[in-house]
Amino acid sequence: MLSKKSKYALKALIYLAREKRKTPVMISEISEKEKIPKKFLEVILLELRKDGTLKSTLGKKGGYNLLKHPDDINLGHIIRLIDGPVALTPCVTYKYYKRCAECVDEDTCSIRFVMKEVREATVNILNNTTLSQMVKIEKKLIKKMLKI
Repeated sequence: MLSKKSKYALKALIYLAREKRKTPVMISEISEKEKIPKKFLEVILLELRKDGTLKSTLGKKGGYNLLKHPDDINLGHIIRLIDGPVALTPCVTYKYYKRCAECVDEDTCSIRFVMKEVREATVNILNNTTLSQMVKIEKKLIKKMLKI
């Protein structure tokens, strides 16, 4: 399941991608518009800055901007950064592999086989979905909603 921290990180990044501002966006604005607790958002944005996804500017007119283009930021990277492995079981992760304690034979484990397929599909979607695409999806959903 996607953690609140990851969801908030994605919401903040999508907000910044949507805004396309040259001037920094204040944490309080993102917090208010996206309904994210300010203190929690501060921690998240700091992590994203340390990762090189965001840049920050200090001072009265300070805030955050995307350091990378929205086309170059994929959901998979952000979710892994915040939550760690994407896989549902540790025996099918790339970077965090750990054999399941109760496993008799990984090669014949049907649970592992299915979880590996789930991981592959999930990773494919997340790694191939960018912030730019998320903004486009948002716009389509808004248009669809307004037509109803």
